[in-house]
Amino acid sequence: MKKINVDLKNIKKIHMIGIGGSGMCPLAEILTSKGYTVSGSDNYESDTLKRLKKQNLKIYMSHDKKNIKDCDLVVYSAAIKRDNPEIVGAIEKNIPVIERSEMLGIITSTYKNLIAVSGTHGKTSTTSMITQILTEADADPTAIIGGKLPFLGGNSRIGKSQNIVCEACEYVDTFLNLNPAISIILNVDSDHLDYFKNLDGVINSFNKFAKKTTDLLIINGDDANSIKATKDVKIPIIKIGMNSTNKYYAQNIVESKGICVSFDVLRDGKKLMTAELSVPGKHNLYNALAAIAVADYMGLSLNKTKIALKSFTGVHRRFEILGNINNITIADDFAHHPTEIKATLSAAKNMGYKRVITIFQPHTYSRTSMFLNEFAEALKISDLVILSEILAVREKNTYNIHSEDLQNKIDGCIYLKTFEEISEYILKIAQPNDLILTMGGGNIYECANMIINKMKEKN
Repeated sequence: MKKINVDLKNIKKIHMIGIGGSGMCPLAEILTSKGYTVSGSDNYESDTLKRLKKQNLKIYMSHDKKNIKDCDLVVYSAAIKRDNPEIVGAIEKNIPVIERSEMLGIITSTYKNLIAVSGTHGKTSTTSMITQILTEADADPTAIIGGKLPFLGGNSRIGKSQNIVCEACEYVDTFLNLNPAISIILNVDSDHLDYFKNLDGVINSFNKFAKKTTDLLIINGDDANSIKATKDVKIPIIKIGMNSTNKYYAQNIVESKGICVSFDVLRDGKKLMTAELSVPGKHNLYNALAAIAVADYMGLSLNKTKIALKSFTGVHRRFEILGNINNITIADDFAHHPTEIKATLSAAKNMGYKRVITIFQPHTYSRTSMFLNEFAEALKISDLVILSEILAVREKNTYNIHSEDLQNKIDGCIYLKTFEEISEYILKIAQPNDLILTMGGGNIYECANMIINKMKEKN
């Protein structure tokens, strides 16, 4: 669909298709807070829809041309197909139609200080850390987060300052709609190869994003691809990492059961602060260093930064503990790329459980096919792997790939087609001090909830 230049000064009524999505709901709340009349449509009830309804937004539980009525602008989420009746109706009425990422760019451009968090992995956790720090330090940010942050009770925050924090997603180059003051590149890895084709395509996209940043770029100095993606960027670059080649780096790391309980943060070789974390995994150490670099650059209180990081307990679907029944822990994680799986399982294996049993839902045929060997190697960290059906998302299986292809590469791996079959199997084999970890970018968390409910019934 052709891009349209939209000036919000000429807009009063906005209709949002797929308004209940995690990316759409925060935009609806921000637009409402700025005085726009916002309506929306969706097919499914959700916590986000309930939240919007409490704010008296008009929500339609179906898609119909009648819903757009006299609106001045229609915004649709990436999940909405172009033949949606509301999109068709808007075009027929010559009402401007834009995609969600374009609206994100328009909204964030109204703030002086956009902090955009990019990277193949870790965007949601780092955006959440920065949001929590800025809020605790009285910087009063607006925030748009890809997951529910317990500290906020949701995935967005409406502030009154000129600070706004958001995730910058590289898929189909959507982050190129942003013009950040401060950008973070946590890492650059092969992913979304159905669009980028190869790693060079990913690196080139991040390079374009970096060049859209006006004031400061914070990158992972230990990540060769992040360095390559920013080698010709003219604005100041700050590197974070685990050694003294970086401006901000960690030393004297103390770990306990997979959690970095404390570490010293050095800036240009001199101790800046001692920080503590309550979330597992080395990847969260990098995320925290990026957040600290932002806070320090903004001149925020180091003590309040430390308090915020210590009280940060994670984000929905990021190693989220859902329950503990008969000393069996059930957790869920969004990891759907081999690098993410390796990081999460490596952390889990250091947390003192007797066994780590991973239930993995492969996410998209293209990713499963392109990273089949890498998925197998990452999942082997687990003591037992159970696979569900591949979640197609937006694709058809032109790759001729199946879960059994991954199963055949992992010793002892079990493939069960449905969540019902998986949950029944877990009830038979789960033992005290096991960690049952559902993992994937789709709806695998429903399997975790099913397991919990069946365990409760059994009791």
